[in-house]
Amino acid sequence: MSMTELAIWCAAAGAIALVVILCLVDLAMVATLAAAQGAAYNLAALAFVLLLSGVPQAIFPAIRGPSLQVAQVLIGPLCVCLGNYWVRGWLAARERDRLMDMCLLGSAVFAPAAGLFALLALQPSQQLPAVAVVVLVNTGLVVWMSVRAWLFGDRLALGIAIGSVLMLPAVGGLYAVALGIPGIGAGWQAGVALFTVLCVAVIGMMLWKRNQHAQRSRGFEPVQSQYDPLTKLPGGQPFVRALVRAQERRRLTRRDRAVLAVIIFSPERIVSQAGVAGLNEVYLHIAQRLQRQVGIMNPVGRYWDRCFVALVETIHSPAALRTLGLRVASSLRHPMQVNALDGHSIQVKCEIGVGVVHMDRQPEAVEDLLHQSQRLAEAARHMPSRAAMRDPVSGEAVPVEHAQIGGRRRARSGHVPHAAPHVTGAMHHANGHAARPRA
Repeated sequence: MSMTELAIWCAAAGAIALVVILCLVDLAMVATLAAAQGAAYNLAALAFVLLLSGVPQAIFPAIRGPSLQVAQVLIGPLCVCLGNYWVRGWLAARERDRLMDMCLLGSAVFAPAAGLFALLALQPSQQLPAVAVVVLVNTGLVVWMSVRAWLFGDRLALGIAIGSVLMLPAVGGLYAVALGIPGIGAGWQAGVALFTVLCVAVIGMMLWKRNQHAQRSRGFEPVQSQYDPLTKLPGGQPFVRALVRAQERRRLTRRDRAVLAVIIFSPERIVSQAGVAGLNEVYLHIAQRLQRQVGIMNPVGRYWDRCFVALVETIHSPAALRTLGLRVASSLRHPMQVNALDGHSIQVKCEIGVGVVHMDRQPEAVEDLLHQSQRLAEAARHMPSRAAMRDPVSGEAVPVEHAQIGGRRRARSGHVPHAAPHVTGAMHHANGHAARPRA
């Protein structure tokens, strides 16, 4: 390795090390599993670049022989395993799409096995080319899965796709350098190093953005005026725009989605116990719990004062709505710790209703979806599970645990489920502007 090539790769390693340091700082601030996995992946990526570029060998000539060969063969599959496992969680593949989940999890298990097989079964001259094929094919797979997630509504997944596209020439070039392919001079290596730094920077930026989103949803970050100042969630109009964009994406993906409305009833009971500040704490708890249940990649908004709305971009099947509705209702009914008027901490339990609307492949107006979800949430108030959805056979509001999901005929799209009259009356008594969205 010439001095020019050594300088190129030392500069690239320094830039990647800076990204690693930023990821570690971010991990210290947010302390989430996703941040830890992202930091571990970037550390492995730094080791990958150092081992394959030849920097350690150039600085310390004694680092050669079989141990170096083993490290070079295994570092690529190790990066695949860490990266795919992290991306699987980052994209919430397990909850959103079975194909993404199986592909990412399967390749994360297959790559290390392939690396060990190459070490044990192939000649030394064949080991590095074999794992190079595995890593390059996996990079293409991650591009496909990320684009798929982007089509399902995860805007940040496009950044992962772009970073993975940049990774293709970076990985191919690094393996070419490690294999000593003729013609890979300083100029080509500078290009490979540039692609390497760019792909790590882009993926690191997406990790940071996701963590910022998580911080904002917990109330740790300042937000713009279009967000609710208390819960840090989008207000009525921004959330409606998100629904409109989801409807447009559905024409391309043809995937089922769901809209959930959560209405909090009798807030005056909480005010009498804990005051207005305690009620605000309750709203904040509701927002955070709802975001955790639907996932950070699914938008949650505060439609009006006592109504929260969530959009679940992809569901495995209509039957998954039953589990989703019950899980959300159970979480939100769990007692919450808030500060009382006298300053002591007390437990309060919210009276809530959860309305679940299945967005199937037939187009439906956004205002109808929002109206249906709120009417279902009203009807759910007097149901045992506090979660309701429209029965696909009868078209009426029923508890989610009793809904005949996958019925033989679909109710008319214009049919609005009927809540009991006293439920609607109670709703308007508690808040005179019940159906009015927040500006």
